[in-house]
Amino acid sequence: MKEKINRREFLKRTGEGAAVLGAAGIAASCAPKKTAQALSSAPAEDVLENGTMELRTNPGNGDKVSLLGYGCMRFTMKKGPDGKDIVDQDNVNALVDYALAHGVNYFDTSPVYLQGQSEEAVGIALSRHPRNEYYIATKMSNFWSNDRKVAMQLYQESFKYLRTDYIDYYLLHSLGRGGADAFKERFEDNGVMPFLLEEREKGRIRQLGLSFHGNQEQFEQMMDLHGKYHWDFVQIQMNYFDWKHADGRRNVNADYLYERLDSMGIPIVVMEPLQGGRLAQPAEGIVKRLKERDPEASAASWAFRFVGSYPRILTVLSGMVYQEHLQDNLRTFMDFKPLTAEEEEFLGTELAGIMANYPTVNCNDCKYCMPCPYGIDIPGIFKHYNKCVNEGNVPQSVEQENYRKLRRAYLVSYDRSIPTLRQADHCTHCKQCVPKCPQSISIPRELSRIDRFVENLKKNTL
Repeated sequence: MKEKINRREFLKRTGEGAAVLGAAGIAASCAPKKTAQALSSAPAEDVLENGTMELRTNPGNGDKVSLLGYGCMRFTMKKGPDGKDIVDQDNVNALVDYALAHGVNYFDTSPVYLQGQSEEAVGIALSRHPRNEYYIATKMSNFWSNDRKVAMQLYQESFKYLRTDYIDYYLLHSLGRGGADAFKERFEDNGVMPFLLEEREKGRIRQLGLSFHGNQEQFEQMMDLHGKYHWDFVQIQMNYFDWKHADGRRNVNADYLYERLDSMGIPIVVMEPLQGGRLAQPAEGIVKRLKERDPEASAASWAFRFVGSYPRILTVLSGMVYQEHLQDNLRTFMDFKPLTAEEEEFLGTELAGIMANYPTVNCNDCKYCMPCPYGIDIPGIFKHYNKCVNEGNVPQSVEQENYRKLRRAYLVSYDRSIPTLRQADHCTHCKQCVPKCPQSISIPRELSRIDRFVENLKKNTL
């Protein structure tokens, strides 16, 4: 790619970090709650007033990093004067202020988040505070071009948008797919890696690492580069479901990733601790099991405690869109209580084993697949289907006692949440979405599966 292209033009063309699409809500029995996680009621002695944020020491440089990190991928949007979606900056400022006041000091963003607006929004919010009160993490998100000019433009713009003269934690974004060959093309052949190493020597980058999405062979290829580049930290997907139930063909069990990095002494940043929200709103049977153990704790808090209980974890990222999310998470990470060995086994083996039997799609709603060139609301379709499965509201056969009620509820909610022209039956299997998916989901296959299910419901032939 020889033409000069900025991040916003790229986003317009390819849809990385596209805005939320689809109708405002899902009707009937599959209707989403206002927030994305089931929240607990505040205890009488509120930890928000008296608690202390758990801090982890980065062995590489001594940073005291909050165990709860702020993932800046999903802030709320609003319509600007020209009718286009823009970040609600007042909301961002309020959330960042509240997080900082309660000990959160790690903020993770990227040039491609929020239609290319995340870095600027984060920069505005954080620059209102002393620079030594927070750590900024951002990424080299040069997915679409191996051109050095593109990489340099992304890098320099990050400083401008974030209003800083150094970046604390800089990541090579989404390594793994394509393995060593893709790494060579994105970072070595074009001279980007020597430049970034020099920037680290100068202190403009304080810590250099990578975020990983891929299989075990690709992970080992990235680890083979540690001797050459010295990864200061690595960001991985880790949660109690993926601990032992990740798709081994395309993703790696988190226990393997953790143990490998731990043996190498590399600090770990956790992404997707709730598996895209799935562990915040699991099936009713799972919620019941959790409530039997602690009636006051949210499902999300159990998932966060699982990953936070491992000592090599430096920080756990959560994309907190609403203040109630932030408050619930703060109650988990302030005066943090690690899980017992028995509780870890309960989550990572027993509950995860039950969840593995639910036929959900492993979508984390990142929207990297959007926009679909044929207008399909891919994440909206998966979100609707997963929610209905997790809540036990999916009709399975005409022999079910409440089949007619479930059938009507699913079809009505599907039509109300996903406009007709954006439903799964319009997929042409062009596969343009497949390489963009960090979860390596076979998107056309899953859309076809859901479309067949819907068509069978309409024909009443389940």
